[in-house]
Order: sequence, then C-alpha cells, then structure tokens
Amino acid sequence: MLLAIDAGNTDTVFAIFEGEKLCATWRLSTHPLKTADEFAALLMPLADAQAIRLKDIRHAVIATVVPQHLFALKTFCRTYCGQEPDVVGENGFLPKIDILLERPGEVGADRLINAVSACARFVPPLIVIDFGTATTFDVINKDGAYIGGLIAPGVNLSLKTLHMAAAKLPNVAVKRPEKVVGTNTVSAMQSGIYWGYRSLIEGIVARIAEEQGTAMTTVATGGLASLFAEGCDAIQHCVPDLTISGLRLVHEQLRGTNG
Repeated sequence: MLLAIDAGNTDTVFAIFEGEKLCATWRLSTHPLKTADEFAALLMPLADAQAIRLKDIRHAVIATVVPQHLFALKTFCRTYCGQEPDVVGENGFLPKIDILLERPGEVGADRLINAVSACARFVPPLIVIDFGTATTFDVINKDGAYIGGLIAPGVNLSLKTLHMAAAKLPNVAVKRPEKVVGTNTVSAMQSGIYWGYRSLIEGIVARIAEEQGTAMTTVATGGLASLFAEGCDAIQHCVPDLTISGLRLVHEQLRGTNG
C-alpha cells in the first residue's frame, strides 16, 4: 500500500492506494503546529474504521506547499507507518514534465502534480483549474510541457476577506443563486462571488485559448470544482481527486512501484 499526503494551505489530504485503486481518503485541517502524534491520534481511528493498518503501508510520498508542516508529516510516516517518505521537490524527486518557465523552482509541487495527472487522463493542450486557498490556472501546451499559469484569490478566501473588511457584511455560504441580481445582502454576496468567479473562469479560459491560438481542454479540481463546473461550457471535465491521484502517479513514475 502507498500512503500519499497532499498538504495544502487549508487542508491536508491523506490517501491510501492499493496499486491504482484509491482505497481511502481523509481530510484534516492544515495547521503547522500539529505534531506527528496528533496526526496519528486523528488518523488511526479513521483507518481502523476501514480495516486499514498503518503498519501495512509499504511506501509513502508527500507533497506540500507548507514547509512548516513537513517535519511532523515525515515523523508521522517514520514512526507510525515505518516508512521513510519521498518528498516532492527534495533530492531530485520531481514530476516528470518539461517546465518552460524562467524560474522552474518557483512552481508549487501541487501545480506540477496536477499537470502530470491531467496529461495522464486527457490529451493536451490543457488548462487545469484548482479551486483551493488560491484559484490557480495551469497551462500545458500541445507537447505536454508546463508553460505557466495564473493565480487568483480563492473563492472562500475572497468571501472571508469581504466579511472581515466590511462590518455589515455577513459570512455566507458559496452557492449558485437562482438570479444574478440579488434582492438582499446574502443573495447579493452569493451572486457576486458565484457569478464573479464564473465570469473570471470563462474570461481567463477564453484569453488563454486566444493567446495559445488553439482550443484548450479545461479540467477542474479542488473543493468547489463541481459547483463551478456544472453548466459551465468553459470547463469540460471535473476530477476531484486529480491532485492526490497525480501524487500516486508521480511516485510510480519515479520509484517504479504502483503501491
């Protein structure tokens, strides 16, 4: 079995793979002060409930954009799984994809993993939209090379900032409103967030395609991907497990094992 850990700014996803089969996923909030023992205390009951023993894990791989999180994650893998984890970005452990950027080392591990995962499922050229703490757009050209992208504030981050900065604006849930024009504060905020981001998606995808001079296949992932993909012609595919499955694929490519 392979333990794949994707540590983002908001959530950390733990996944168990048996070969290519995704057997279990658990999502914990990301906190840089969490210890290895705290991870174990949270994960062991979840694993037991699905008849999974951490000691049966034979390989572990970590991708993180939160460096402060890494020590505890490594310690968890060593102490409770008995495995020394591979870490994307360390010791030459990098996704196998051409990176056509001025500073390739600046690209987040999750964005490269998404690119590799998308190329394994769909034919380039591709745009990958990841709805996370930030909303990222990553572009893969027809030759399968990563050529760059865009970073915008995430949907939930925008809502939180709006609530914090404006005293009279409440904290609202993200949903698709029935009408574009809101008739009260909550519906107006929901419409502004949903249709604002929907327009952002459609506009950016169209501009990328125009700049590249070709039609692009767009793949969405992340927590709010399904909400924005539904009924949106700019998004052709919604793959919620794109990143974690890509992490398994990267590990298989680099270590020659499928779990």
